[in-house]
Amino acid sequence: MRGLTSTTLATAFVACAAVACATNPVPSTAPATTSASTNADAFMARARALHERLLTIDTHVDIDPENFQVGTLNYAQRLNTQVDLTKMEQGGLDAIFFSIYVGQGPLDAAGYEAAWTVDTAKMNAIHRLAEQIAPSRIAIAYTADDVRRIAASGKKVALMGVENGYGIGTDITRVKELYDRGGRYLSLAHNGNNQLADSNTGEAANDWMWGNGVSPLGKQVIAEMNRLGMMVDISHPSRGAIMQIFALTKAPVIASHSGVRALCDNPRNLDDDELRALAKNGGVAQMVAYWGFVRCDAAYDSDRARALAALNQGYGINSARRGGGAGAAPRGPTAGVPGNSCGAPRVVPRSGISPAVEEQLAAMPASRANEYREKLKALESRYPASPQATVKDYVDHIDYAVKLMGLDHVGISSDFDGGGGLADYNCALESVNVTAELLRRGYTEEQIGKIWSGNVLRVMSEVERVGKQLRASSGM
Repeated sequence: MRGLTSTTLATAFVACAAVACATNPVPSTAPATTSASTNADAFMARARALHERLLTIDTHVDIDPENFQVGTLNYAQRLNTQVDLTKMEQGGLDAIFFSIYVGQGPLDAAGYEAAWTVDTAKMNAIHRLAEQIAPSRIAIAYTADDVRRIAASGKKVALMGVENGYGIGTDITRVKELYDRGGRYLSLAHNGNNQLADSNTGEAANDWMWGNGVSPLGKQVIAEMNRLGMMVDISHPSRGAIMQIFALTKAPVIASHSGVRALCDNPRNLDDDELRALAKNGGVAQMVAYWGFVRCDAAYDSDRARALAALNQGYGINSARRGGGAGAAPRGPTAGVPGNSCGAPRVVPRSGISPAVEEQLAAMPASRANEYREKLKALESRYPASPQATVKDYVDHIDYAVKLMGLDHVGISSDFDGGGGLADYNCALESVNVTAELLRRGYTEEQIGKIWSGNVLRVMSEVERVGKQLRASSGM
């Protein structure tokens, strides 16, 4: 949602040129490919113009606090990341829920404190960006109205979502601390059962701490989030925990980055019953552009995953390790390249070695690391990589969710810089490709606006209203 910039005017010129071509068709002797190319260019000009008019929100982007330092290369510049402030501006992405992510660790005082340190560092990073590094270009939103106001002013919008309540420890007052600093959603768990709830990762082995549900402390946390006006995020807890959350919450919930399980059978995705319950709750499911949750073959992927897990275990490799989590070594900022291409790092492929695994191999003796590489090569020969997921595959999830739940309960998230990305939507610069595919499938401007931002802002506003009501009824 922007004013008339040079980009907008250029887009309008292309659109006008396209109309002129349609009014004065080329001679019939022109190659058919020329006409097709002209039509495609005109369509993309129309999609870009629409994208410029929309208020666009991505509800899940990961960060490394090292990219948010003052006086050095930082997030305000073009980095070697899928998202940065410059890519937001150039790609027409107006607002982001930055993930205050922490990996799951030991359930003891030391583990909780280490996680809280990571939570704090990541929130500090977002505040530095908005208050010291680039206050003229981005501001923090604390309410749905803030989002609209900041976007209308021409600035980008920073929001925060807490991915894993692990850092709360057993101190429920920390929920308010997170809220006061800008946290506007919180997921009780991540990859691993914790003190608040069971995780989706327990499904395969039927491994639960709380009987596939929410702990007594987790129930108190939900009540406190309702009271504060903070959205409960259901993207990572187990199915049983999610269904309990629906029964416990007094406000609509958000699935900040999930897909449709009927299309990709992964426990991180939501099945039809969960989606129907979410719609009944009045919440919103933000469809995630994480390739492994968009397109998958459950049986093939399971066999491949088991073989890879056995290989990694034999070499002490933790393939689930992720940059920026508890105990992870900061990588520091790396300059990106100018232009319209997303560039490296590309989406983590279904084959090859991820940066996290590469770091662990670098710490091994060279002979052992090379041995691992050779065995991985043999494994990948036995289990070839599946085709890369595309925007078309991704919008299939949106279509399915819209048909099952209704348009008002579906949104968009990327999980960029946390593993997300598709062949043709692999950084903020390519956000328009999602708009184009929705337009191609017949969604109207109003409907696309709801999917990009209207639905999540409705939920955010309703959660704020419920919180205000609960505080008033309790005299607080």
